[in-house]
Amino acid sequence: MLENIPFMEHFPYLALFSLLILGTLGLPFPEDGILLLGGFLAAQNQIKLLQAFLVVYSGLLVTDFLLYSFGKKCGRKIVEHTKFQKVITTDRLAKLEEKFKKWGALVVFFGRHLLGLRAQIFLVAGVLKMAWKKFLLADRASALLTITFWGGLGYVGRIHIDRLRRDITNIECILTVFLAMFVGSALFFRYLKRRRNSINFGERSG
Repeated sequence: MLENIPFMEHFPYLALFSLLILGTLGLPFPEDGILLLGGFLAAQNQIKLLQAFLVVYSGLLVTDFLLYSFGKKCGRKIVEHTKFQKVITTDRLAKLEEKFKKWGALVVFFGRHLLGLRAQIFLVAGVLKMAWKKFLLADRASALLTITFWGGLGYVGRIHIDRLRRDITNIECILTVFLAMFVGSALFFRYLKRRRNSINFGERSG
């Protein structure tokens, strides 16, 4: 698990921020998983909840704005860029352009929550020269929902896992006691039965 990596243990805030950046650059660190991890660490009291929120929130905005900036710098030629050929195609660019014409900044707000389309939408927002203030306004509001959901899920999930482990431990203890009582009772009744049979056999023999 990532939370057991030494760098994560000693520099958790920097690690979370770095993972968000590295994920944007194409490394296999999904944003949702990082937010879940942040919630887990907060539930374990390894990081402070407020500090974690500020670090992750700023990390999300930075990574989103990087994608937006790449799109704005490259323009429509981004579909020819080797780094983004697997991310955005000519066909996808055309379809998203229609969505932006119809819905504007709402595409950024809701698009963040669409797995697989998030990076494409931020890139296209830049390609279409959306005003950066408008982009950040929609992105900041959307990021709050993302952090609340995934970070909260990780936080609550960690607590429930700990409770489940305690419950399982308690259940195991109770079952062990009942099993010991059952085995003890079985052996005791078996002893009584043998003793009674032995007495009856002795009486018949006499």
